[in-house]
Amino acid sequence: MKNDMVEKGNEKNFSLNETGMEKEILFFIDNLEGLDEYRLPQRAYHIIRLAIRDLILSPGKTILEREMAEVLQMSRTPVREALVRLETEGMVRLIPRRGFIVEPIEREDLKQVYEIVETLDGLAVGLATEKVGEEEISKLESLIEQQEEALEQNDLKKWAILDDEFHHLIIDYAENKRLRAVIDSHSDQLYRARLFTINQRPLPFHSIVEHKAIVSCMRAKDGHAASVLMRSHRNRARNEILTVIGDTAQMD
Repeated sequence: MKNDMVEKGNEKNFSLNETGMEKEILFFIDNLEGLDEYRLPQRAYHIIRLAIRDLILSPGKTILEREMAEVLQMSRTPVREALVRLETEGMVRLIPRRGFIVEPIEREDLKQVYEIVETLDGLAVGLATEKVGEEEISKLESLIEQQEEALEQNDLKKWAILDDEFHHLIIDYAENKRLRAVIDSHSDQLYRARLFTINQRPLPFHSIVEHKAIVSCMRAKDGHAASVLMRSHRNRARNEILTVIGDTAQMD
């Protein structure tokens, strides 16, 4: 069954101004780079997508075009275009006469995403292993070291960002644009789920050990072993996250 996390969330949806969300979004925007390079619809899309991804706009949150346009200081047309695009990507859903709602993190949907990504990440690391050299391996090892430092500082948000970078870097090294496009279409949902559950899951020491093992296989040019380890790594993370989401559903 789907985790209907949006039900109770809708009962406490308020406007951006009433919840102080406006200030949080403006602060979030101030820390984004390169926004001036985008036309207005792309800029609105970029901001709203990342705000959903980083849980600034939380699952079940109502987004009204008028309010979002005021926050972003643009007309409603580019905001509408951005929201329609995000709806096609499964990030928001239009509720007649109520506006757009940020899609909940649903257990069954996330399970299906992980089933796809486990296989494709395994393929990516196998391809990457054939192509990487010492420089690429060193970059991966540096990210692992930074993850260890983040855990020592109990900075789980930083750890999650570095974890995302680690997996994306391996996909970059695979040098397969079509594979990248498919994985990218699901990456925001995975990141959002990791961030949503990070404080309810065990501290990710296992993840560090698994990352090191994957990189060791890559260094040894054993693509098959790296692929097996990557799939196992994703499977373990999936089980942890789905357990937390299942527990959350029972409490609602």
